[in-house]
Amino acid sequence: MPLSTSLEENIQYLKSKLPIGASFDLMTRDLRLGETKAYFLGVNGFCKTDILQQIFSDLQNPLYVENGQVEDIVLYMNAKIGYAQASLCDSWDSILRNVLSGPSLLMIDGFSQGILIDVRTYPARGISEPDVERVTRGARDGFVETMLFNANLIRRRIRSTDLCFSVHSVGSQSKTDVCIAYLENNVNRQLLKKLSESIDALNVSALTMGSKSLEELLLPKRWWNPLPAIQTTERPDVACSYLSEGHILVIVDNSPVVLVFPCTIFQFTQNSEDYYNSPSVGTYFRLVRFFCIPVSLLLMPAFLLLAGYFPELSDKWGLLSDSGSIAPQRLFFYVLAVEFLLDLLKYSATLNSGRLSGSLSVIGGLIIGDIAVSLNWASVEVLFYAAVTLLASLSVSGTEFSDGIRLYRILLIFATGFFGLPGFLTGLTLILLSIATTPTFGGYSYFWPLFPFNRKALGRLLFRSPTPKAQPSKVWNRGNPHNQ
Repeated sequence: MPLSTSLEENIQYLKSKLPIGASFDLMTRDLRLGETKAYFLGVNGFCKTDILQQIFSDLQNPLYVENGQVEDIVLYMNAKIGYAQASLCDSWDSILRNVLSGPSLLMIDGFSQGILIDVRTYPARGISEPDVERVTRGARDGFVETMLFNANLIRRRIRSTDLCFSVHSVGSQSKTDVCIAYLENNVNRQLLKKLSESIDALNVSALTMGSKSLEELLLPKRWWNPLPAIQTTERPDVACSYLSEGHILVIVDNSPVVLVFPCTIFQFTQNSEDYYNSPSVGTYFRLVRFFCIPVSLLLMPAFLLLAGYFPELSDKWGLLSDSGSIAPQRLFFYVLAVEFLLDLLKYSATLNSGRLSGSLSVIGGLIIGDIAVSLNWASVEVLFYAAVTLLASLSVSGTEFSDGIRLYRILLIFATGFFGLPGFLTGLTLILLSIATTPTFGGYSYFWPLFPFNRKALGRLLFRSPTPKAQPSKVWNRGNPHNQ
């Protein structure tokens, strides 16, 4: 709907659409630009008041208006508003969306266009290192909840003319800004087009949980696919690395988490720490993390299978401290009890402050473990293997990926506890099928570069190569992106 040339009609329309007078954060002013009436609307807290005061002081200066009348709004805006970005708009939908996003509105009597003055500022926390992606050496900044700041952190690292940020709006009520970041020279055009169309086609009232809500809307998953299908990061250096490799980033306003497209399972085995160490050290710890994945998944179920159903093998390999065997049902109870206690400790430590979480985990683990053994609710061996499993889980880079492996492990424990070896093999088969059927956006293989096979890319994922040999243009190009 277009604006009217009558200022009074425009003001009445604004009051019918916005709770002006009822909502304390909506600022309005009746102004006089010489002899011409004007009206200002802005959101308190989104505007830099010192700049607005300077603009209004100049606009109402009689020397600024020839003959006391504003005759040309375009000339007036270009000549008089020089302290901020300003643009003309004649659509109410666009004006309302912009005002509620931060820019201020100036309407002048006699013109069917409003002036949007972008002097916005957002409340934001400090740019600090993300808690879940810490490194011992390297950059200490991280994404925050303000989309513009996140774009600036990326632009600061990639000063390329090919870097592009396209903005979309999602949510009929929230009108959340969603930004797609990519490099023009190596982006996959087909994937970019599909992603843009999918975001524009979303029919949702609001992105309640920010990037997580958008992730579930773009790629709905079935309950039997617990592994993440979209890579996320809160580190600008990691995001820029993905951009250089030809990936696409999606930044959601009000969320510090950036989505990375496309996604493969090997991305969850990488860590920034690898690249801040020497190639040999980085390769070693990367291989350790690869080894931790099967350990986290199979150690407890395999111990339950061998100690409970194959006591002769258990005695031969010394899985138990004494030669006596434990009944499978009792050992199954031990394993479940310890799994529950460890998850309880991990969850409680996560929700408590940093000053308490470390001591709470250590003291709670020692006390509960000792009492559980004394009450015959667990055995020392079960506590040991459970502790190794927990350490292996914490060594996996992605928290969401580690939690998915945990669900697989619990399924395998139940299958082994109830059905023994057939249950273990059946559960393992179901887990492999679940991983193989994990959906990915754009139809890419979840196991690339293993399938389809790409020797160079797979080598770079398994081994940390020196920087001169690991340039993205030499490894990650899956064909000419401009022809895809």
